[in-house]
Amino acid sequence: MYEEHDVPLAPLTTLQLGGRARRLVAPRTDDELVEAIRHGHDPLLLLAGGSNVVIADSGFPGTVVRVATSGVEIGERDGHVRLDVAAGEDWDTLVERTVGEGLVGFECLSGIPGSVGATPIQNVGAYGQEVAETVVSVRAYDRTQDRVVDLAPAECGFAYRASRFKRADRGRFAILRVAYELPRSPRSAPVRYAELADALGVELGETAALAEVREAVLALRRGKGMVVDPADPDSVSAGSFFTNPVLEAAAFDELRERAGADPPGWPEPDGRVKTSAAWLIQRAGFERGHGDGRIGLSRKHTLAIVNRGGGSAAELVALARELRAGVRERFGVTLEPEPVLVGLEL
Repeated sequence: MYEEHDVPLAPLTTLQLGGRARRLVAPRTDDELVEAIRHGHDPLLLLAGGSNVVIADSGFPGTVVRVATSGVEIGERDGHVRLDVAAGEDWDTLVERTVGEGLVGFECLSGIPGSVGATPIQNVGAYGQEVAETVVSVRAYDRTQDRVVDLAPAECGFAYRASRFKRADRGRFAILRVAYELPRSPRSAPVRYAELADALGVELGETAALAEVREAVLALRRGKGMVVDPADPDSVSAGSFFTNPVLEAAAFDELRERAGADPPGWPEPDGRVKTSAAWLIQRAGFERGHGDGRIGLSRKHTLAIVNRGGGSAAELVALARELRAGVRERFGVTLEPEPVLVGLEL
């Protein structure tokens, strides 16, 4: 197993921020990953694609376990394909493969940076799809009980951009593998997102060719700087920095009154209403490109905070606090960060 000391972490993140790790190991098998976690020196940080994390400028004082496992096992039954995928596999590479093989369920999740192991933690979703819809099992190392467990979807506590791995049991489980089940079809799942439907020229609820959906999603994401691209400075981010708030119906009515306009609203099954964090940020007075320093808002999307070059995690947190305070003062809504903050607080 690869091991190194005093390692710079910024190059291992999409934000290009963060200090140095005292120790870094890179396990390449599930067994090595379990052993690295079991015998790692506390504190311990698991890092894979580095796309959804902000690490403090002071670095990390313990062991960083960089997940480097690989492998995709495929089985088929009753027209559905089961993919058993190692946590260290690149997510978009997997998406591209499934679309190419005519498997439905990941096409709207194209272009999302990061690793497979992160997908159940965040319940990764975009353009009307979530991985929770396709996950059939999560294999994880339970640090509390010192054993490997297989968790069914009902045991994962999936919620909007969240799971038990991110909230109630944060730090307890290390994801080893994720099993997904996808049906075969040349057509996508019904399109649920208006912006994507418009881009495809279809009505909501209709389907489209899988490859066309992937290309449309990638084009939409590129237009927002949400596809990692060395030629695009607006892609040096952690993606959407804040999650879309989910409000009680009364709180959404209050938001409408304070806004003096109809904010975007998507009803949830439990009666709450999800609204747009980007809409709130912009109408609180923060336009695209806001900030005159090394850290600022993307010129393409108000939900992305970007490192324009030579920035610091402290500067990023300062801007995030400014945005959150502005939205809270204007609308009474507190935005919650989507990335994991390591050694930092808002």
